[in-house]
Amino acid sequence: MSDIVPVENLMNKIIYLREQKVMLDSDLADLYGVETRVLNQSVSRNIERFPDDFVFELTRDEIMNISQFVISSQIKHSKRVRAFTEQGIAMLSSVLRSERAIKVNIAIMRAFVKLRELLLTNKELNQKLMEIENKYDKQFRIVFEVLQQIMEKPEKPPKEIGFK
Repeated sequence: MSDIVPVENLMNKIIYLREQKVMLDSDLADLYGVETRVLNQSVSRNIERFPDDFVFELTRDEIMNISQFVISSQIKHSKRVRAFTEQGIAMLSSVLRSERAIKVNIAIMRAFVKLRELLLTNKELNQKLMEIENKYDKQFRIVFEVLQQIMEKPEKPPKEIGFK
């Protein structure tokens, strides 16, 4: 199933927008092997299945910002660009019923899971690094304090020992 679209390729199509991980309608249409227009018509015909937290339309500013990073230059000239959240993509499987759509949806869900795992691992790694940094900061602070004490000149000259 995953040989239809490698998970790594799918992860490159997942973008972060409005504090959510989403995929654009044009990328999904390409993966499903349909025109973007056909995908959006299917969504419009079944709009009750796609609340705002499943799919949303991009503003012109968002489209222009994304077009700088997205390979396809067609997005810049699109009148309407929709972004689908993970739940919206899952709902697409009930609207697009081809065998390819089913396989692609499974692969996309796996990509979202893998991305979540990577983010979690990255968060754990970041936390461990912070702990190590705090631990070593304390140890180095002590070393620097000792070095500073050694380098400081004594306030009183030491008592002279011996005969004058």
